[in-house]
Amino acid sequence: MIFGAGPVGCWSARTLREWGVRVRAVNRSGRRPALMPEDVEIIAADLSDPEQALAAAAGATVVYQALNPPYHRWGELFPVLQANALAAAQKADARYISIENLYMYDSSGPISEKSPIRPRSRKGQVRAQMASEALAAHRRGDVRATALRSSDYYGPGVVQSALGERVFGNLVAGKKAQIMGAADQPHTWAYIEDVGRAAAILGVREEALGRAWIAPHAPPRTQRQMVELAADLLGVEPKLMTIPAWMMRLAGVFNPDARAALEMLYQLNEPFVVESDAFQKTFDLSPTPVETGLARTIAWCKERTHS
Repeated sequence: MIFGAGPVGCWSARTLREWGVRVRAVNRSGRRPALMPEDVEIIAADLSDPEQALAAAAGATVVYQALNPPYHRWGELFPVLQANALAAAQKADARYISIENLYMYDSSGPISEKSPIRPRSRKGQVRAQMASEALAAHRRGDVRATALRSSDYYGPGVVQSALGERVFGNLVAGKKAQIMGAADQPHTWAYIEDVGRAAAILGVREEALGRAWIAPHAPPRTQRQMVELAADLLGVEPKLMTIPAWMMRLAGVFNPDARAALEMLYQLNEPFVVESDAFQKTFDLSPTPVETGLARTIAWCKERTHS
């Protein structure tokens, strides 16, 4: 059972179906995303309702919590969604795989599973508290849990991200890539297919339980480098523009998600480097090279544009 049918949910489902695992996914609409395999059962449920969450997870052996409420409502909705997902996994006697990010870590040096939990944002505080609660539930014996953590996503299906539609979609459409934050700071990016495969692995490996893992990540690249590589694949000039913070603040008057993103700009304005050796060595999964990931991303963007 996958709670959430966004990019991570879709790519986790694709890997699980490759292995012959039966998959059910739930979202609010009940509509099937384009990247979700046709043989995955899709059901509609409001997971902020504990009864609907319990019903959705009935019979599941693994519950993947891959939810992502509106950015500006994290503090209000995310803890409730997790509490309901945990309760549903416990009732079903299912493993619980929490899909998380790196907001809770001290990013002043390379981030690994051993980095201090020292959030610099309100959303980081929410993530830190949720992560602590999920692993505490495992220690109490309420549920068998683990967590998968990743940096900013890019890849097929990723639209709402620092390297999403505003970057690759714009380049494919012949427009300037629009980036937030600094163009030339090193940043480690998570290729979405790697995240989905890593999540699927955690759901079937007993030794994964009881701790957090950082998904495989390729070496860091700056935003400018990512744009240049994508432009080279397209055979176009690598044009980019930086969206200044004042413009995001102005947009935030009308768009609460833009306003909510401002506190996370430190991740793009400073070096943000991730180490993922533990997962790679334990589960023998290497990250997709950036050049390969970008080629697949550009191909998906072209297909999406012409469909």
